[in-house]
Amino acid sequence: MIFSSARSLWTVLIAVVVIGSAASMVGCASADRITPVAVPDVQSVAGTWQGVVYEAGSEPEQVELTIHTDGSYEVVSRQAVGESRGKGKVVVSDGRLIFRGEKGNAIGRLLSGPGGERVLNIEATLSDNSTLSARLWPSR
Repeated sequence: MIFSSARSLWTVLIAVVVIGSAASMVGCASADRITPVAVPDVQSVAGTWQGVVYEAGSEPEQVELTIHTDGSYEVVSRQAVGESRGKGKVVVSDGRLIFRGEKGNAIGRLLSGPGGERVLNIEATLSDNSTLSARLWPSR
């Protein structure tokens, strides 16, 4: 999608959460009580999201996703060997976010917890047909 390598893109992407931050602790603790929320437009989720990207057989990686009000996005994945960056476009369709990048595509779903915390779950398929998922929280 956006990465120098396909894995880096979604690691970057999505995407986007602060591991060990209070937001992620609240999100994890209330994960069983979060409910889906329809996204009305890109502007409602614009901003910086931070979280973790997961890929089968790999260690989770920190990622930061910045969504701009014009529908463009940038993603940065922080790995032990350095950073990977990517970019693309995001649109809203049927209350979900549709990400289109150079190395793949993804679907994002916004969730809300009992305290109003927001979580963005992203499922991606890269051009090599591998899949990644990300769980992101708004940057504080």
